[in-house]
Amino acid sequence: MAGEAGELSYTYAVVRPTEALTDEALREVGGVASGAVRLVSAEGVAAAVGSVPESEFSEAALKLHLEDLTWLERVARAHHGVVEFLAAHTTVLPLRLATVYVDDDRVREVLRRGAPTFLRMLDRFAEHVEWGVKVYAETAETARGPAAAQGVDGDSPDPGRAYLRRRRQQRDERGAAWSAATEAVRRIEAGAGGIAVELARHRPQQGQLAVGAGENVANDSYLVPADRSDEFCARVRDATRDLPGVRIEITGPWAPYSFAVLGEPETPDEDEVRRP
Repeated sequence: MAGEAGELSYTYAVVRPTEALTDEALREVGGVASGAVRLVSAEGVAAAVGSVPESEFSEAALKLHLEDLTWLERVARAHHGVVEFLAAHTTVLPLRLATVYVDDDRVREVLRRGAPTFLRMLDRFAEHVEWGVKVYAETAETARGPAAAQGVDGDSPDPGRAYLRRRRQQRDERGAAWSAATEAVRRIEAGAGGIAVELARHRPQQGQLAVGAGENVANDSYLVPADRSDEFCARVRDATRDLPGVRIEITGPWAPYSFAVLGEPETPDEDEVRRP
């Protein structure tokens, strides 16, 4: 299918073709805009592609839709679902959300031009998965919530002094929690990081992106041999067992989203792709 009128080719990932990834298997997964997923192949690699309406995914339309969080979440969930399905069958190089080409022929051209880079990266990701590790600093204040910071001892004969004493206590608790969390990050990188082959650091999550109690001190991703995942997770947990005021969150295993970064020379020209 090479781009019918009014349709664009939404591209989810570059993959290594395998006998397990058949047309029949692909029919089990629904893509963005409820579209079927197909493989477009060239030079020993393939791209997972689905047709999407130009009216919704043209460059101009995307600029508007990317401000719509409901639309964005729906597309992201579908995109992620396809990538995870592919990862269960073969090695995957995930592409950015809303990577859209004018037709399948243009996808083939990108595959032909980028085949050496794609094959090198697929070799690197073979039998590896991504694990996310977040480290949080927790104090009595953060565990109770923001309202706790406003508390003042009303029974104190000097409320002002009690308030200052409480603020100093909170500052000291926060400093101790941050020190412990920083030590946890060091231990995780030294221990569990010895299993991982690559580390990607992300900006700590704040505001609406932060989930749960505590302050996010580290938000890291590790590329780990799949057969050592259990050992990796155990080392992460062990690294923080004796550190009070520290909470860790381990997520995964995922396709290697954080490590599938193409350099500028391998990316298609701007007139060949429409994406945010």
